[in-house]
Amino acid sequence: MQPNFKRRRLLGTAALALPALGGGIPSAFAQDAREALGTKQGGAATGGVHPLTKLMQAHPAPLRAELSGVHPRVFTTAAGLEQLRQRARGSHSAIWQKALSGLVAMRAEPEASPAQTRRAQNTVGIGMVGAALAYKIEGDARYLEAAKRYMDAAVSYPVWGYTFSKPDIDLAAGHLLYGLGTAYDLLFDVLSVEERTRYREKLVRHARIMAAHFSPKPGKSYSYSQNHCFIPISGLAVAAYAVFDEVPEAAGWAALSRAIFTQVLSVASPDGYFYEGVEYWIFSMPWIIHGLDAFAHAAGDDMYDLPALRKAHLYMAHSITPNGQDIFDFGDAFEGPVTRSRVGHEPDRTHPGGKLHSNYNLLYRLAQRFGNPEAQGVAAWMDSLGHICAEDFWSLQWYEPSIKPTPMSAIPPHHHFDDLGTVYWRSDWSSKATAFAFRAGPPEGHHAASLIGKMPDWHLSMGHSHPDAGSFILFGGGSYLTGPKGYAGIPSSKISNTLLVDGQGQANEGGGHDAFEGYPYARLDSIRITKLTLGKDHADIVADLTGAYRPELGIEKLERRFSFARGAWTTSDTMKASKPVVLTAQVHGDREIKQLDERSFLVEGQPSALKVDARTKAAAAVVEPGFVVSAGPPGNVDKGPKQQRGNVLRISLPASRQATLVTGMKF
Repeated sequence: MQPNFKRRRLLGTAALALPALGGGIPSAFAQDAREALGTKQGGAATGGVHPLTKLMQAHPAPLRAELSGVHPRVFTTAAGLEQLRQRARGSHSAIWQKALSGLVAMRAEPEASPAQTRRAQNTVGIGMVGAALAYKIEGDARYLEAAKRYMDAAVSYPVWGYTFSKPDIDLAAGHLLYGLGTAYDLLFDVLSVEERTRYREKLVRHARIMAAHFSPKPGKSYSYSQNHCFIPISGLAVAAYAVFDEVPEAAGWAALSRAIFTQVLSVASPDGYFYEGVEYWIFSMPWIIHGLDAFAHAAGDDMYDLPALRKAHLYMAHSITPNGQDIFDFGDAFEGPVTRSRVGHEPDRTHPGGKLHSNYNLLYRLAQRFGNPEAQGVAAWMDSLGHICAEDFWSLQWYEPSIKPTPMSAIPPHHHFDDLGTVYWRSDWSSKATAFAFRAGPPEGHHAASLIGKMPDWHLSMGHSHPDAGSFILFGGGSYLTGPKGYAGIPSSKISNTLLVDGQGQANEGGGHDAFEGYPYARLDSIRITKLTLGKDHADIVADLTGAYRPELGIEKLERRFSFARGAWTTSDTMKASKPVVLTAQVHGDREIKQLDERSFLVEGQPSALKVDARTKAAAAVVEPGFVVSAGPPGNVDKGPKQQRGNVLRISLPASRQATLVTGMKF
């Protein structure tokens, strides 16, 4: 039997009745403050009642009364499971069999304690949910045994996460709170009293630590838009509803999670673009969905209806290159030439079996919630490309066959994400299409500029964005022709197809993982697309890049015109400065870059190559290795080794106060 706790609602920080945290937590707090991930104490103008406390009081999100004493309840009920069983044997049979064949808990043992291999604990969290749901649908004891092995592994880990980086309060802790909370809820009726007690005590211990860390205090701010904030909180929400009527504190955890999610959704870009890049959409969006589903089902508090979520399918559709397996990789997204070569260990994670791990089934859920045929169509297209999902098992609940998918041919092949200043264009949705992407906007969008002053509890954490205003990515002839170098420990303009001034890049690059730390957002907000024409066979984009560069570089005006016509691209860069400066344009290549004549070069590719012509006679060009400071270990992402990823062609004009540099490109 479950413990007979008196149910009570706890609100605000004083109600979180938290024990002393002990071992290792102070250092985690200190490190988190240094990295500005998740939370940051001090410096925020949050005098008086903290905004989160007000939200907790206004929207406590308690468990629905009819779910008290009932399991399962977080994402479904006993009646809901029966409906899922019918789906699994009927309309969703193929989807379900595919999910069963991919269950991680049936393919491998969970990593033994202390499980410090990168992402190992994340896998354990996901693995136990899949096995638990499979047992409830199939009734096969093998799935129950696998779920318990993974649950027992989570209990055995003394630290959830890395012992050396934000222990018990970060991404792995969020995964395990979600995993153990969901499995506990699904399997409640088949667990012994001893098992329930053991799993519940572990959940409570880590939920308390997580809640203590994220609890609002005077001067405390949160990186609401950053995945290190909402992933742990999504796990906390699931855990709260799993034990809600057994643990009095759980009401406070639910209220805290709901308050933080309110702010997370408030700062999301309304155009659907994900500022941290495609890789982080794939990694992060599951936790937005899981958190929102927990609130919607367990609390009857549906928070979904936002432009950011209604348009998310467009971001993923346009982010995939015509070959169907690579991406337009702005920001921290994979490792550029290394990933595209499919060499080394990373493809096992990014492209298992040679197919993109895109988590496309999240779009099933968005299509279901919004009744959106376009989202359903994009998901169907990605499925047809053979893409991989980490949690295929949720498709049993998320996929709604009554929503007829819009064919990709009916979706416009070009789109302007106006908040983030990013344009995607392709000739069509076929694998033979010519395509490009161009960026010229602030790292978190123009909307952020109007919110910063209104949300003193929000601090920006833009390390996964790159100083790449004015950059472009080209795809044609079946090849990724040119684009950035991928995930970087120290992002730099030198690793994107953008401009350098006297050899220097944008914002405050070079000082660490966040190139924008300490740089006025008002200047970033001035980066924008000022003119845009998109047609069936042409495009013309004009962007003001002036604010991207530090004032001391002397740039008074810097405009890039990016055009596509008759199968060729042209950049025309016009600069005015207060002193003579050297203007440099860049074109990156995954392979060798060969010089054809004085101002013509060939960026080699497979099967197609890109010919680049420096059309301004005064220009001088040089080909150099494309070095990147790669990502270091968790907690020290800016301490990675220097790595060559392809090469780069740099085209420069002699120092002057006014100049125009024109570059032509054609495959």
